[in-house]
Amino acid sequence: MSKGIVTVDGLQMQYGEVQVLHEVSFEARAGEVLTLLGPNGAGKSTTIEILEGFRLRSAGRVEVLGTDPAEADESWRARVGIVLQSWRDHGNWRVGELLQHLGSYYTPYATAGVVRPWPTGELLAAVGLAESADHKIRTLSGGQRRRLDVAIGIVGRPELLFLDEPTTGFDPEARREFHELVGRLATEYGTTILLTTHDLDEASRLADRIMILTSGRIVAVGTPSELTTAIAGEDEVRWSVGGQGFRKRTADSTEFVRGLFAQYGEELRELEVRRASLEDTYLALVRGQEVAA
Repeated sequence: MSKGIVTVDGLQMQYGEVQVLHEVSFEARAGEVLTLLGPNGAGKSTTIEILEGFRLRSAGRVEVLGTDPAEADESWRARVGIVLQSWRDHGNWRVGELLQHLGSYYTPYATAGVVRPWPTGELLAAVGLAESADHKIRTLSGGQRRRLDVAIGIVGRPELLFLDEPTTGFDPEARREFHELVGRLATEYGTTILLTTHDLDEASRLADRIMILTSGRIVAVGTPSELTTAIAGEDEVRWSVGGQGFRKRTADSTEFVRGLFAQYGEELRELEVRRASLEDTYLALVRGQEVAA
């Protein structure tokens, strides 16, 4: 198998007579943000749980950090970080104390040269919580609480980080700050991140590559721009001439608009170009899969 951070080949999952995953294959590369996008019931959570070693697959090959997660030991788990949708802990813990306590669990693996815990002060600075070190967890805002979740997930300085619906319930400012944090983890610290989300804008902003999963199958993989160009394809151009409105879908909106100016000149009014978006791509794929099924 490939030496990628994550390599999946022909993954299948079946519950009774229900096939949840059908021959899923993909690879996550070192230092990239790979986003798994899909509707409810597409198989995202099942895929991630198999990669994390929490669920046994029915068939196929899976390799994460050079190991089959189904056979992984504690030293392997120390190299993996997980940020769930929610995390429960005692609200009276102080932020810095909790991270220092959790970091102590990774010390045995540091001596084996596998992983070393992140110094608490550096970790707090990395996630933007340096000023909240002495605050009790119950006093944190939603955005701060989510930053702490990430700090908990990366306290062991993992090579691979799983983020599950990380910004659910965030306000726009908290979401923007969190996106900046994820970007820094990948670019400055070299963390490979596997992200699941329902948020198309989030996927477009964060992902180096996007995998679209629907009905248990990977139906597309590529950068946001590659997917948009290859699948959505057409832009929408709107304009008016002499008070009458027109609309046209075209694969080359730039050339089409040039033609409009050549034809109508100063008579051209209310010109608007709507570029094909990731949302157009996503909806086209999901609807196409539903029709095929």
